[in-house]
Amino acid sequence: MTYRPDIDGLRALAVLAVLAFHAGIPGFGGGFVGVDVFLVISGAIITARIRAEVEAGHFCVAGFYERRIRRILPMLAATILASALAAAVLLPAEARTDLARSLAAAAGFVSNLYFWKTSGYFDVAAQTRPLLHTWSLSLEEQFYLVVPLLLPVLLHRFPRRAVALLLLGALASFGLSLWLTARAPTTSFYLLPTRAWELLLGSLLAFARPGAIRAPALREALAAAGLALILVPVLAYDEATPFPGLGAVPPCLGAALVILAGASGPSRVGALLAARPCVAVGLVSYALYMVHWPLIVFTRYALLREPEGLETVALLAACGALAYAGWRWIETPFRRPAQALPRAVLFRRTGAALAGCLALGLAAGFGAPPAGPAGTPLAGLEREGWRGGRCFLEDQDPAAWAGEACRIAAGTGRTALLWGDSFAAHYVPGLARHAGDLSHDILQYTAAGCPPLLDHRSRARPTCAAFNARLPEVIRAYGVSQVILAARWDLVPPHALATLPDTLARLRAAGVAVSLIGPSPLFAFDVGLLGARGAGTRDDGSAAWFARSGHRAAETLRALAPEVGFADPEAFFCAGPLCRYRTDGSDLFVDYGHLSQAGSDRAVRAYFPLLRPQRASLAP
Repeated sequence: MTYRPDIDGLRALAVLAVLAFHAGIPGFGGGFVGVDVFLVISGAIITARIRAEVEAGHFCVAGFYERRIRRILPMLAATILASALAAAVLLPAEARTDLARSLAAAAGFVSNLYFWKTSGYFDVAAQTRPLLHTWSLSLEEQFYLVVPLLLPVLLHRFPRRAVALLLLGALASFGLSLWLTARAPTTSFYLLPTRAWELLLGSLLAFARPGAIRAPALREALAAAGLALILVPVLAYDEATPFPGLGAVPPCLGAALVILAGASGPSRVGALLAARPCVAVGLVSYALYMVHWPLIVFTRYALLREPEGLETVALLAACGALAYAGWRWIETPFRRPAQALPRAVLFRRTGAALAGCLALGLAAGFGAPPAGPAGTPLAGLEREGWRGGRCFLEDQDPAAWAGEACRIAAGTGRTALLWGDSFAAHYVPGLARHAGDLSHDILQYTAAGCPPLLDHRSRARPTCAAFNARLPEVIRAYGVSQVILAARWDLVPPHALATLPDTLARLRAAGVAVSLIGPSPLFAFDVGLLGARGAGTRDDGSAAWFARSGHRAAETLRALAPEVGFADPEAFFCAGPLCRYRTDGSDLFVDYGHLSQAGSDRAVRAYFPLLRPQRASLAP
């Protein structure tokens, strides 16, 4: 494949979409699909080059890996080194341990496997992991462990069937992606078998006949459709969109159409992508991808909150400057050295460097676990009050719910049901403590990631549908007369939240009264880190810091359920952007937003619907 400036422009579109998404720029909720565009481009270019060299009779596996080393390793090494230095200054001990493990995984090109295995429901938020973005690089390199060995064999032995065999592999991978996205979405997101079809789609483009689309009108239509298929997901998707699966088809197909149309001749879309500004961004796209995410993460650590306004502008400018510097003084000299090292020397030095990074990461990341900051609650102990595995389920069959054992008894003769996700379960310790002051017995019916909506379907939590569907049966079996709904409402997709009135109507038809608890404050980091850094601390032992407001979600809930009693946690904890996370020397949250036992105690006394409120406020 000869150099095509429009492909550099396509790279620019992909990396800018990812950058806008990670920087939190409104309107780019689906910018993560830029990674999928990259995968299609990579598959097309690499396969075209291998095919050309094989057919010319001078393909060399060692030469292929030499090019990959010169293309990938310098910026990866620079990113790892810079991240390690920044981590020593900005990250707490636990995050440094995670970074060290991430470093080892990135050096071994298995970081997609590492992040897959460490992506549990209560794991460190993705926004705090500086090397998270290396998952896609690892996935791509795993693909290139196979292709340069397999493709020459296919071209030599089965030249007429090579395309059919690649297509069969792509279809098998896509089918697996569809199946796993519905059942194990984290696995489907991170692993090569469910992503290989995206790279193989690009590989198939390498077999298209040049100039195959001769009609200019058809070429224009295909290029325009391809661009639209990329842009619409960038603007319309969000983190709740099932992905990859069917969700990955539009951006991948769009990238393929743009590449295919450009191989056949000029088009308006091709001319736009080949414009000098687009090509300039495309040339630095790899460096920009490598530097942007660590810079965003470390900026959050420095501010202990999300950047805003001019801070975001400065952050984006810094990403661009570092990307240019990386391309100019790191990428280019290694890819086009004035005096090339002998290949054997290059391989030895590369192996030594990777082995050193791997050893350093393993030694630092898998030694004795560091102690947390003083005063940080132990998450495991705090969550014992949630009755995990019995009354708060995590990916278990709904039949695991323990029924009568989930009752918080007040001896009132009336039963209310607490229904929702972990942001409902975090009220349980406070309810247990104040059981004698409740107007009803409370039956805990909670499951991780399952908002209290009767017809909710979650690709991320496939068991939610069955769990929520059992609610009418539970209401009848236990004589429930009132239901309290609580959840992390900001994670509920708009189309799902719109079903709330139907859920409320069906509950009322069953003779059940309903109350809603609104969004809780959400901090950018665990309160242990905020406290260790002294964020917003005061002489009286209290502390308040910036939190993400759930005001819009609260307004939506009120609009959807105007006749339902509404409790507002933010009115208790917050005043404007500042929310109290510590009082009387005790942390009120166990992490970034779940209540600790002390916080649950105060929240229940202040605003829980079935206990006489004290009308207290912790607002700064």
